[in-house]
Amino acid sequence: EKSLQKTSTPSINSTGVFVSPYALNLSSFTKLIKRLQERHPEFSRDEIVNAVQEVRKINKGVLSGLAISSIEEKASAIL
Repeated sequence: EKSLQKTSTPSINSTGVFVSPYALNLSSFTKLIKRLQERHPEFSRDEIVNAVQEVRKINKGVLSGLAISSIEEKASAIL
Protein backbone atom coordinates (compact mmCIF):
# COMPACT_ATOMS: atom_id res chain seq x y z
CA GLU A 1 0.00 0.00 0.00
CA LYS A 2 1.38 3.38 -0.92
CA SER A 3 0.78 5.99 1.74
CA LEU A 4 2.79 8.93 0.52
CA GLN A 5 1.24 12.26 1.25
CA LYS A 6 1.88 15.18 -1.00
CA THR A 7 2.85 18.05 1.30
CA SER A 8 4.04 20.63 -1.21
CA THR A 9 5.34 20.75 -4.71
CA PRO A 10 8.61 22.14 -5.90
CA SER A 11 8.43 24.80 -8.54
CA ILE A 12 10.55 26.55 -11.11
CA ASN A 13 10.74 30.31 -10.78
CA SER A 14 10.56 32.80 -13.65
CA THR A 15 14.30 32.52 -14.31
CA GLY A 16 14.05 28.74 -14.68
CA VAL A 17 15.74 27.98 -11.35
CA PHE A 18 14.40 25.08 -9.30
CA VAL A 19 12.89 26.24 -6.01
CA SER A 20 12.50 23.68 -3.25
CA PRO A 21 9.33 24.03 -1.19
CA TYR A 22 11.55 23.68 1.87
CA ALA A 23 14.04 26.41 0.94
CA LEU A 24 14.46 29.37 3.23
CA ASN A 25 14.12 32.85 1.82
CA LEU A 26 17.86 32.96 1.29
CA SER A 27 17.86 36.23 -0.61
CA SER A 28 16.46 38.07 2.42
CA PHE A 29 18.84 36.25 4.74
CA THR A 30 21.81 37.03 2.49
CA LYS A 31 20.75 40.68 2.26
CA LEU A 32 20.44 40.88 6.05
CA ILE A 33 23.87 39.33 6.63
CA LYS A 34 25.42 41.65 4.03
CA ARG A 35 23.88 44.71 5.69
CA LEU A 36 25.12 43.59 9.09
CA GLN A 37 28.62 42.92 7.70
CA GLU A 38 28.72 46.44 6.25
CA ARG A 39 27.49 47.90 9.53
CA HIS A 40 29.81 45.79 11.72
CA PRO A 41 32.97 45.00 9.73
CA GLU A 42 34.78 44.12 12.97
CA PHE A 43 32.67 40.95 13.36
CA SER A 44 33.07 37.73 11.38
CA ARG A 45 30.23 36.32 9.30
CA ASP A 46 29.85 33.50 11.84
CA GLU A 47 29.47 35.99 14.69
CA ILE A 48 26.84 37.88 12.70
CA VAL A 49 24.93 34.68 11.86
CA ASN A 50 25.05 33.72 15.56
CA ALA A 51 23.59 37.13 16.50
CA VAL A 52 20.74 36.63 14.00
CA GLN A 53 20.13 33.15 15.44
CA GLU A 54 19.99 34.70 18.90
CA VAL A 55 17.34 37.16 17.66
CA ARG A 56 15.35 34.18 16.39
CA LYS A 57 15.72 32.40 19.73
CA ILE A 58 14.52 35.50 21.61
CA ASN A 59 11.56 35.78 19.19
CA LYS A 60 10.17 32.33 20.09
CA GLY A 61 12.19 30.53 17.42
CA VAL A 62 10.98 32.46 14.37
CA LEU A 63 12.06 35.46 12.34
CA SER A 64 9.05 35.61 10.04
CA GLY A 65 6.84 38.54 10.84
CA LEU A 66 9.78 40.74 11.80
CA ALA A 67 10.96 43.42 9.40
CA ILE A 68 14.52 43.00 8.15
CA SER A 69 15.35 46.39 9.68
CA SER A 70 14.02 45.19 13.04
CA ILE A 71 16.11 42.00 12.88
CA GLU A 72 19.11 44.13 11.90
CA GLU A 73 18.62 46.43 14.90
CA LYS A 74 18.20 43.54 17.35
CA ALA A 75 21.23 41.67 15.96
CA SER A 76 23.30 44.88 16.14
CA ALA A 77 22.36 45.28 19.80
CA ILE A 78 23.54 41.70 20.44
CA LEU A 79 26.82 42.31 18.60
